[in-house]
Amino acid sequence: MFELDLPTLWFIFIGFLFSGYFLLEGFDFGVGMLLPFLGTDERKRSAMISYIGPVWDGNEVWLITAGGSIFAAFPMWYADIFSGYYVPLFLILLALIVRAVSIEWRGKVDTRKWRQWCDGGIVLGSGLPPAIWGVMIANLVRGLPDHVSRVYPLFNVYSMVGALAFIFVFIFHGSLFIRLKTSGILRLNARKLASIFAGLSILCGGVFVLWTQLSFGEETTWGWTVLAVAGLVLALVCAHRDRDGWAFFFTCVAIVSITGLAFGAMFPTLWTGLDVWDASSSRYTLTVLTWCAAFGAPFVVMYQAWTYWIFRKRITADPVLSE
Repeated sequence: MFELDLPTLWFIFIGFLFSGYFLLEGFDFGVGMLLPFLGTDERKRSAMISYIGPVWDGNEVWLITAGGSIFAAFPMWYADIFSGYYVPLFLILLALIVRAVSIEWRGKVDTRKWRQWCDGGIVLGSGLPPAIWGVMIANLVRGLPDHVSRVYPLFNVYSMVGALAFIFVFIFHGSLFIRLKTSGILRLNARKLASIFAGLSILCGGVFVLWTQLSFGEETTWGWTVLAVAGLVLALVCAHRDRDGWAFFFTCVAIVSITGLAFGAMFPTLWTGLDVWDASSSRYTLTVLTWCAAFGAPFVVMYQAWTYWIFRKRITADPVLSE
């Protein structure tokens, strides 16, 4: 019988944090990766960056909180991840720094060359992390030898499918976010690209989800599998019918479901020879952490929801004609 003890509760909470991170940062990454396709002139590029400008740094709080939670609740898992995945995590950190600097400093120098360099940093910093996250999540589900000291064992067919799934699902997610946040020609162009990347996201995401379920999943994870595939398909259907809000909602469902499937397939083994209960902190530590999370997490969620509500208006990249 399934028992929800403190280590299991914190494993679920960490899965929730990663779901929130991939959900919110996913459309940020998607918008950044779409910059070369939709940002055909400076007005469009500036508009696209302004969509994510007020929220991108707040979205990364979910990742920081997830890393801190792993450190506090599962110190042995933290040690294995940050030693075995040292190079991939370093590359993610470097890409996020390049992306942050490019977004913040893009408007500091008014030259075309400077903006081109910053745009390149945004594209690189938005495309590299999803690919690496896909590889890392796939290998956590698949399992790795203990104390991995080289990068090449991370690259296999399954992890490459995971990387492509994360990239295309996030691009599809980002294209729908642009459709929600803009009007005019940029929205029309985003609609065309959404149809293309929807097919790629369903193909790669569907293969990754089914492979994960059939090879590593349990009976309890079939629900996540169905929700993930159904979410991507319904997002495509709604996008074709110009139901942007529902389409975006269903990509959110798909991303949360893919994350839930990965964590469900991983449970209870966190690393080779290490399960949730062996890796967890003491009961007293987990109890204190639980009380802190119970009071702090709702305020963080409400504040971020309020932020998105404040910046909910549409932005246009079309020129304003004066009378």
